[in-house]
Amino acid sequence: MSEFEYIFYSIIGMISEDTELIFILFPIMILIEMPLFILVASGVLRWSVNLSELEATSCPSISFIITCYGEGEAISETIDTLVEQIYPNKIEILVVVDGAKQNAETYQAALYGAKKHQHKQMRTVKVIAKWQRGGRVSTLNAGLSEAKNDLVINVDGDTSFDNNMAWEMAKQFSDPNVLASGGALRVRNWDANLLTRMQSLEYMMSMQTGKTGMSNWGVLNNISGAFGAFRIEVIKRVGGWDTHTAEDLDLTMRLKQYKGRHPNSRLAFTPHSVGHTDAPDTLKILLMQRLRWDGDLLFLFLRKHKQGLSPSLLGWGNFVYTLVYGVIQNVVLPLLMALFSLYVCLSYPITFVLSMLLFIYLIYITFIVLTFSIYIGLVSERPKEDIKLSIWLPLYPIYAFFMRLITAFSMVNEITRRSHEESSMAPWWVLKRGKRF
Repeated sequence: MSEFEYIFYSIIGMISEDTELIFILFPIMILIEMPLFILVASGVLRWSVNLSELEATSCPSISFIITCYGEGEAISETIDTLVEQIYPNKIEILVVVDGAKQNAETYQAALYGAKKHQHKQMRTVKVIAKWQRGGRVSTLNAGLSEAKNDLVINVDGDTSFDNNMAWEMAKQFSDPNVLASGGALRVRNWDANLLTRMQSLEYMMSMQTGKTGMSNWGVLNNISGAFGAFRIEVIKRVGGWDTHTAEDLDLTMRLKQYKGRHPNSRLAFTPHSVGHTDAPDTLKILLMQRLRWDGDLLFLFLRKHKQGLSPSLLGWGNFVYTLVYGVIQNVVLPLLMALFSLYVCLSYPITFVLSMLLFIYLIYITFIVLTFSIYIGLVSERPKEDIKLSIWLPLYPIYAFFMRLITAFSMVNEITRRSHEESSMAPWWVLKRGKRF
């Protein structure tokens, strides 16, 4: 018997001695993880089969809203990549600088970018200075009030784009039933260290692959606040962006409610419309980002939109998906997982705990390898580059487990301290004056 077989049978033997854990562990995997994997895999396959049929039958004019706060010279690269889009219609680039008085460097870089491209045909760059800082939501709405074109695409000021991004997005909106679409984000600094490599894998599997699959079954979870496209009449009809934090998930929820009243409409995702962003490269910055992201989930689902979580508003498909994979998987399960891990560590000998963790690891690495294979084979537009990250896959389950523990802490932080009111996305006086939920 090989060493691997010995370890495997030892694990099975130790777990089989305590059926209590089997009844706790396997329902979670079978009822939550397996359906999600099947949903994503089948959705990606469906998308890849229909990919050749997706053509740009029209090229709507586009207004880009760039949200700027403290990017400095980096804003120039974002403006350049939008001006240089290979696209045969008008593109308007609205560079909205929040707190322009405090962020003079960003404001001057934006003015330079507008002057640099002032003679480009069918391209307009306009700088909008918000002298008093009001936060991300007010920045987006300031751009929306100035937008004049058919599509509105919001992008972050530290993001660059492939030059076919607008063209790929236009293909999606050739379908008149598409209300909005998310774009794909890739980690630009993936090779900085281990953290950025893990986040790069996360973006590829959870975001690009997951959203591609989910959108093809009509249950897209979120249109990213860093890169999302909307029909201008639709986004104005639902009221634009709203205050508080997690403005992207909030807007997606309202679009789903709008979609519930217009059954033929849909929210899409465009995996080959690609932007590049820098992920946090230190543990402190990553933790602060995830505390904000994850805490906002509880605020949005169980406070602000708790009355909107109904099949009459969302439709049964989106209601069930949001309940299971929005509330249960992302809010409830991390807490249960943290408590379960603590219980096992305190109640069982260390050899059993290690065997249990190894057993769970083997299950999840199987899911991860399968998901990454689907991404490389069907979704990635750069498979030769992306395959290089496969050597880091064995570490990904450990990273994912750690992030789950952070999510659990985020839930407690939001419940006890209303942490969404301490977000860096807006000044405290803006968040505190918003309606409390």
